[in-house]
Amino acid sequence: MLEAADLTLDYPDFHACYTLTVPAGALCGLIGPSGGGKTTLLHAIAGFETPSAGMLTFEGRDLLGLRPDERPLSILFQEHNLFPHLTAGENVGLGVDPRLRLDVKQRAAVEGALERVGLAGLGARRPAQLSGGQRQRVALARALVRKRPLMLLDEPFGGLDPGLRQEMIALVDALRREEGLTVLLSIHTPEEIGGVADLMAFIAEGRVLAAGPPAGMLARGQNAEIDRYLGR
Repeated sequence: MLEAADLTLDYPDFHACYTLTVPAGALCGLIGPSGGGKTTLLHAIAGFETPSAGMLTFEGRDLLGLRPDERPLSILFQEHNLFPHLTAGENVGLGVDPRLRLDVKQRAAVEGALERVGLAGLGARRPAQLSGGQRQRVALARALVRKRPLMLLDEPFGGLDPGLRQEMIALVDALRREEGLTVLLSIHTPEEIGGVADLMAFIAEGRVLAAGPPAGMLARGQNAEIDRYLGR
């Protein structure tokens, strides 16, 4: 499992302290107001921010002493971070070898990842030749070829139309079940993941204020702060 306990980060204008447990293989939706600390939590798990105190482990392994590249995870952002001068296949290949010196087996893995996200035959296209949804699928394929058991998604589908968001959420859910991934997905539309998430965590003011199964978290009248967040 992924476990954060009193994971503390201090900034001049913001104090955060997170406690959250996510079972292995679960999809956990992170919900809450903008600026409440969802991205800060994901960055701390990824190693982009340095906590001043607390504990962070995954599968019993301490993550705090590891550099970002040493941590057993991949992270996707709303901005897909594809290199415009590289093809879709080459962008995915960066997840295998940053030098793009791929052998036959590795090139097959890249093609397989593209196929799994519905982009078979599009590996030669550059990002400008792909739609927004297709570019996010390329980024997802790149995460898959890294073969890391923990996947962090920081509002990766916010710029997509509602129908495309639903397709991408369903794809992430299918891939995590096939691969046995543990997934944390930050999203502003919690109702869109209520049917696939095992767990939701409501984050505001730098803290996990509530966590539990989606049905209970989203039920009217169960939590006044969540009701206010959802505009009830």
